[in-house]
Amino acid sequence: MGLYKNFVSQTRKPEGVLGKMMLKGMNSGHARVADWGMDHLYMDDVKEILEVGCGGGRNAGELLKRYPDSNVTAVDYSNLSVEKASEYNKKNIAAGRCVCRQADVSLLPFAETQFDLATAFETIYFWPGLNHCFSEVYRVLKPGGVFLIVNESNGEDTTSKKFEKIIDGMKTYTEKQIKEALIEAGFSGVRCDHHTSHPWLTVVAEK
Repeated sequence: MGLYKNFVSQTRKPEGVLGKMMLKGMNSGHARVADWGMDHLYMDDVKEILEVGCGGGRNAGELLKRYPDSNVTAVDYSNLSVEKASEYNKKNIAAGRCVCRQADVSLLPFAETQFDLATAFETIYFWPGLNHCFSEVYRVLKPGGVFLIVNESNGEDTTSKKFEKIIDGMKTYTEKQIKEALIEAGFSGVRCDHHTSHPWLTVVAEK
């Protein structure tokens, strides 16, 4: 269990050799759920995007494809994630369309009303308190901005409950818990969608 626990725990904050292996797997392993989640975005005029918990960087790149007139600021608590996301998006960084940097979602280093869209793919399980972190996302979004959350877990599936017991600091959330925390943070127009054949959950909230 020791090596296995060390490996799966890399989902929280990838570090070292195991972290590099995990990040490589994230880009491919989470692609389907991420794309399904992005299909729920209905916005047309998007200029500035904040990708919170960017992992290996694949989703930041996909957002740039979906919104060709946008820029993406991709942040992660893990310095290794920032390094790998920067490598993945090096062409977009060189073109001035992407910035990857280390940051903590509980204290985002950005001005108020800076972003049109904020995204969180497979990451809120590890955030230090939903209400406060959602309030930080709310703060940096422009009025009318959108917050997209995409999870493989609906908070009730047995697989994720098993990982909760293995990974320190992991907490899965139900639709009800996420919605309540978003409303408490100030969001409105919260819409939730469950996948028909997987325990996937997408939540879209408006500021």
